[in-house]
Amino acid sequence: MPAASDPPHQDADPALPAWLEPLREGARTIAAEDLTAFVPPTEPRPREGAVLVLFGDGPEGPDVLLTERAHTMRSQPGQVSFPGGSLDPGETAVEGALREAHEETGLDPDGVDVFAVLPRLWLPPRNFAVAPVLGYWHHPSPIAVTNPREVHAVFRVPIEELLDPANRFTVRHPLGWNGPGWMIGPDRDVLLWGFTAGVINALFDYVGWTRPWDRSVERPLPEQHIDWNRVARQLGIEVPAGEQFDPVAAGLIPDPYDADEPPSGTVDVDREHKP
Repeated sequence: MPAASDPPHQDADPALPAWLEPLREGARTIAAEDLTAFVPPTEPRPREGAVLVLFGDGPEGPDVLLTERAHTMRSQPGQVSFPGGSLDPGETAVEGALREAHEETGLDPDGVDVFAVLPRLWLPPRNFAVAPVLGYWHHPSPIAVTNPREVHAVFRVPIEELLDPANRFTVRHPLGWNGPGWMIGPDRDVLLWGFTAGVINALFDYVGWTRPWDRSVERPLPEQHIDWNRVARQLGIEVPAGEQFDPVAAGLIPDPYDADEPPSGTVDVDREHKP
């Protein structure tokens, strides 16, 4: 797959349930700019990847497959994401997305009908170009955590829960970035935010599924989801090897133990996840 151009939309035309037809139609016209503020550059050539955005008819109605990354991973521990990852040499986006989903969840790729490949989206901090692959789970197979070093949990999240305005809120990064968020999982204790939440939100908006919701309802991004060393690099601040960047000492955020100290300002830094 050429790195300098977006992969074509999938030509396959499998039978889909009526509720998925708006997504199939939307995928024929959607552009990268409809999903993200960042389009992959030609140079420097980005790493290529793909994620599987898999929809199915679950026990609680139409749903989407999501994973929670292992909490011990060096990059984005505990973050909710679509199954996916880097492409192997010579691999297409469809092949890579299905392979990664199988490796992460035990999913049987033969039970999936791919009905679209969306334009590649760019994650600037890692110069990573990711193609979302849309699929319908026509024959669901058992899923579970098959690689605990990479995946902590696997979820089938009902679409109705994601569309319900009562379940929606805005996630605010301590440096000012904000974006859509949900709490998912059996106990609603797992935060869905960032890149994955942005793609879901943009897709729902584009096909007209979104219901009006109160964007003024905000929740702070939990500390465990903030990679301050990466934030420092994005701001051009060098952090010595083996050390942890301290945003309080750097004056980026107020000391949580000093309620009278006002914030030093806001900076749009977590741009990888901005939809």
